[in-house]
Amino acid sequence: MDVEGTCRSTIDFEKIDLNKTLQRVANQHDDSTNKIIRMNSKLSPKQREELLKVLTARFEKNMNRHKGLDWAKVRAKLESNPEKLWSLNEMESTGGEPDVVGHDEKAGEYVFCDCSAEKSPKGRRSLCYDREALDSRKEHKPKNNAIEMAAAMGIELLTEELYRDLQKLGEFDTKTSSWVQTPSEIRKLGGAIFCDRRYDHVFTYHNGAESYYAVRGFRGWIRV
Repeated sequence: MDVEGTCRSTIDFEKIDLNKTLQRVANQHDDSTNKIIRMNSKLSPKQREELLKVLTARFEKNMNRHKGLDWAKVRAKLESNPEKLWSLNEMESTGGEPDVVGHDEKAGEYVFCDCSAEKSPKGRRSLCYDREALDSRKEHKPKNNAIEMAAAMGIELLTEELYRDLQKLGEFDTKTSSWVQTPSEIRKLGGAIFCDRRYDHVFTYHNGAESYYAVRGFRGWIRV
């Protein structure tokens, strides 16, 4: 699949149709989730400045993730998209450490991913895969599920391909694992997939979608 336009990035986003993926997820959101996003999607001036300070420092410290990109241009996009800035704050507050990993030059959009290093975002663990999985549990239910939590944050889970490309920028999930988007043919049979990094290799596994563990979370991405 191809992204329309030229995408300059360390990650090969040209093989992923980001626009269609985001549109599909947007169509799956129910009204209550959309209302949550609209009602809470604005930061206070103080929150905004604190977040931008953190993002600036991270961008400058990890130039290998976004070679050739100019932070001033990224910041201008962020300041003109308060809802996206709110989503990035959600990523940050749950331990994701989001950073720029790509740029779609034709669309004029930057791609942010969760880049927390050794472990998946701390505030997004112990989650089953989706609502269907959560509802299937008769007891010992987790507090939430990955798909709906991501939707409420205004982001989306990484695909397996994006996850593997992210791992080219560093060593992620060396002590934890992360749910990734699961193909429908696997999900309809009750399964879901997750990935991690061990022994300097990236592995993909399967599990029942209703399962959840303290060492498994999810990583997300968003276009700005």
